[in-house]
Amino acid sequence: MQGKPQDWMTVGIVHFMAFPQTMGGSGPIPETVRVIAEDPFFGAIELGPINDAAVRREVRDVVRSAHMQVGFGCQPIELANKLDPNSLDESTRQAAVAKIKEGIDMAADVGATRVAMLSGPDPGDAKRQQAYEALARSLDELISYAESKGINSFALETFDRTIDKKSLVGPTSEAVPLAKRVREKHPGFGLMLDLSHLPLQFETVEQMLPPSKDVIIHAHIGNCVLTQGHKLYGDLHPHFGCEGGVNDVPEVVGFLRGLQEIGYIGPGKRNIVAFEVRPHNVHDKDTSEGVIANAKETLTKAWAQL
Repeated sequence: MQGKPQDWMTVGIVHFMAFPQTMGGSGPIPETVRVIAEDPFFGAIELGPINDAAVRREVRDVVRSAHMQVGFGCQPIELANKLDPNSLDESTRQAAVAKIKEGIDMAADVGATRVAMLSGPDPGDAKRQQAYEALARSLDELISYAESKGINSFALETFDRTIDKKSLVGPTSEAVPLAKRVREKHPGFGLMLDLSHLPLQFETVEQMLPPSKDVIIHAHIGNCVLTQGHKLYGDLHPHFGCEGGVNDVPEVVGFLRGLQEIGYIGPGKRNIVAFEVRPHNVHDKDTSEGVIANAKETLTKAWAQL
């Protein structure tokens, strides 16, 4: 492939995964955001909850000065609070919506232009269609609220249904019709698709990307472990090439090729492809700095093979 990845996409990283000590909304957030903002490899950053308003303002200034695209992930808020935006119990659904709105408020404070979330748990075959209707109502409310805050891009991330998160959304074949339905009213809505989740969803690149061509608005690349009994089994986003991991350079090559074929990446395009990697301290280099370096090296090697 001619040029470098940044000529075809905006390379980003999920801050709260690379620095998991910040995932709860406190800790060395400004310092670690600066590590990413000052790295010319990255043009986008995805932030998570930041509890202190003064820290949110400081982070906003850092990323604004770096001219970065800024996204905000509500996923940590949802998972930590066991929220269910597709609950069939209306009070539970409304409580989830209210809590996610708090995340949207934070997103607006840090200057994010995109918010992302995940669905709630899959209720099983018998109640799944009802859950989709509940989720559609929640998405309508949340996207409208984000739009009122000046955030006009909203992504739903697909997750596994049977292994780790056990989410309603879910298989690409079901996520795409939902996304098309929601986009009729909210054209800034779309799917966030993740190479890390592809094996957990038991899908191939061909099953995930071509059907999503018209609704994908965000992409993640990372790794996962499918070996039961492994200490990193499930959706833990270890570094590329880790022992027992599914994804490494060849899988990144295939995912990037798929993104190119559907027109998501290409010369001069600025769509985001972001690393979602997390340190687990299983060896000396399995640190925040180590997994970031590993991710950059993996993308560079994969790009050379395209």
